[in-house]
Amino acid sequence: ALRRREAEGDEAGWAQAREEAEAARRELREVVRPLREPGYREALRRKAERARKRRLRLQRRKQEAKAAKEEEAARAAEREAKIDQWRAKCIQEVEEKNRERELKAAADSVLSEVRKKQADTKRMVDILRALEKLRKLRKEAAGRKGVCPPPSADEAFENQVESLKTLLKNRTELYEAEERALRVMLEGEQEEERKREMEKKQKKEREKLLQQKLEIDSKLFGDPDEFPLAHLLQPFREYYLQAEHSVAALIQIRHEWDQYLVPADHPEGSCIPPGWVLPSLPTNDTWATAVR
Repeated sequence: ALRRREAEGDEAGWAQAREEAEAARRELREVVRPLREPGYREALRRKAERARKRRLRLQRRKQEAKAAKEEEAARAAEREAKIDQWRAKCIQEVEEKNRERELKAAADSVLSEVRKKQADTKRMVDILRALEKLRKLRKEAAGRKGVCPPPSADEAFENQVESLKTLLKNRTELYEAEERALRVMLEGEQEEERKREMEKKQKKEREKLLQQKLEIDSKLFGDPDEFPLAHLLQPFREYYLQAEHSVAALIQIRHEWDQYLVPADHPEGSCIPPGWVLPSLPTNDTWATAVR
């Protein structure tokens, strides 16, 4: 700018531009001056390092907060899934019970209807027998008075009675077959219900035994969720549980144990316990500290 003003011959503009350039030069010198002082670059480096560490620390906190949030969301999703599974199971059980109740009520209703039909048929049979007895009595009374009905009347009455008896017999057999079918169906439902109850009971027993086994294993070998694979107790755990993963190890262990089988009344020994021998509780604080 100074050269351009000088080439144009503008003395006033050249002087003003020179003053501005001198001011800018002084300002730049003030800015550059701290850079030439000893230790300034080290202080600047420390300041930049603190800023970098602060950024890293903020990023790490942000990542930790994000990871914690994701973990909490995963736990919440797992809880929701378990709640949904439990709710679906409860709904299914209620629906099954309602279907069983409805089926049983329908079967009871049909069975009651069949029994009512059987009672009506039996009442009709009793009425038919009463009619036969009544006609016989009236016929005897008329015979004593010298009045005898024609044979055709007796034949017509007997034919009608036999026809009614056949019809009632067929209905009785049909109703008995329906009753047997309904009873078989009800017995099948009851058997299914008993089977389901037995399965539920067996499932609860298995879960109870599994929980007891986990508690015993936890007391003997520690909680597996709390110990990593490289924990001090891991070799012992693998040794004592090797029979669960190897048939050869199971046979070898059983062979070693079978060498010490003795009767229950043997004076020099006792029989092998059926399960793990749990350690007794600590009797003093020192022992308890060592166990912990």
